[in-house]
Amino acid sequence: MATHSTDMIENRTFDEMNVGDTAFLEKRLTMDDIKLFAVMSGDINPSHVDADYAKSSYFQEVIAHGMWGAALISTVLGTELPGPGTVYLGQTLRFKSPVRLGDVLHVAVTIVEKQAQNHHVTFACECRNQNGDIVIAGEAEVLAPTQKVRRPRAELPTIRLNERGRLHEILTAADHPSPLRMAVVHPVDEGSIRGAVESATLGLIIPVLVGPRAKIEAAADAANVDISEFELIDTPHSHAAAAKAVALAHAGDVEALMKGSLHTSELLREVVKREGGLRTERCLSHVMAFDVPTYPRPLFITDAAITIYPTLEQKRDIIQNAVELAHALGNDNPKVAILSAVETINPKIVSTLDAAALCKMADRGQITGATLDGPLAFDNAVSESAAKTKGINSPVAGCADILLAPDLESANMLMKQLSYLADATGAGLIVGARVPIVLTSRADDALTRMASCALALLLADYQQQQSNVLKGE
Repeated sequence: MATHSTDMIENRTFDEMNVGDTAFLEKRLTMDDIKLFAVMSGDINPSHVDADYAKSSYFQEVIAHGMWGAALISTVLGTELPGPGTVYLGQTLRFKSPVRLGDVLHVAVTIVEKQAQNHHVTFACECRNQNGDIVIAGEAEVLAPTQKVRRPRAELPTIRLNERGRLHEILTAADHPSPLRMAVVHPVDEGSIRGAVESATLGLIIPVLVGPRAKIEAAADAANVDISEFELIDTPHSHAAAAKAVALAHAGDVEALMKGSLHTSELLREVVKREGGLRTERCLSHVMAFDVPTYPRPLFITDAAITIYPTLEQKRDIIQNAVELAHALGNDNPKVAILSAVETINPKIVSTLDAAALCKMADRGQITGATLDGPLAFDNAVSESAAKTKGINSPVAGCADILLAPDLESANMLMKQLSYLADATGAGLIVGARVPIVLTSRADDALTRMASCALALLLADYQQQQSNVLKGE
């Protein structure tokens, strides 16, 4: 929604308004919006709240309640133009296109007529999506206020639904950079091709589909998506698709990669090649950005997919990779908790020794851009009360942004526990290569793939900005 520069809300009286005056807001549709509207209205039409049913419905995906968009028109009239004191008299609406998950609505009202004898004002109302398509159009008539009203903005309670579907917050953060040219490697299953197409629809990526043409086209037919406008590079099999995609990234023809329906090892084997690969001075690592309903901030967990038992030097790289991703999402000084089973140094537990060394490395400038502490047990890392009970005085304890797990096993189990027991939602990337790599799972839905693309877009944009700074541009 449009941001406000003041904590006050102020109207415009009938005499202050002129034909042609306009006001607007912008709002991205999230699953939370749909659920909250359903709770408020009682409208539990499965086209809106049941993703499995929606796949077989007319639009083949979850869409917003029609009156959700209409409510946004009311918001503009009641808070912007005319604002407080407005009395709704009538509204006509035409619903021209569905509003889909992730769509950004530009909701505008424009004065078309004023009636001085009764202070009635008629507005043209229009909602357009991020592609400029009109989804709702109509006309509203209101009784405009004649007295000036200026009041503090009401502070509404924060409502957080304890369920999955909050990855659109990452998509919202990715509204501004230009779309990323991304090679989608071997997208021969429905989830891969749908994720790529929907990410393209949202303006996150420009997909370059790499793999066997016949299988990709069959997957697109099964997913009922149109891929005719995308570049498709035909390869005989998944090995060749991985090699071609990495070659494209190495040559600068694409800015990121997305794993499709092939084994991770197949893709990474090409990525880490010394000749023609995408290696950098850092080791590769996987970072998962989680939204946990019971935790008040995004939570990054690393590394759950690449290095099984990282060395101290690799842990340094893994932390720096995660810190860079946090910076790309707007956190300039993330707090890194180095996890172990205990919060004290024990020579018999290697992870506690590594934690102490990593903290000293940060003190000496070998890790930059973050505040580190460890060893910390998981409860002390995320719970202020647990840290206080144990007498831990730390700038990180209880409010960690990044969790460095001791090894891949513990990171992987932690991620899956949060997903399946705490209703956490996450999107992940492989970082540390020359380009971001979206590492998807066969269990990931299209929304998770879109959010991972948004992460890649933000990281690539951030890295380009940093490169420009170094070049003095």
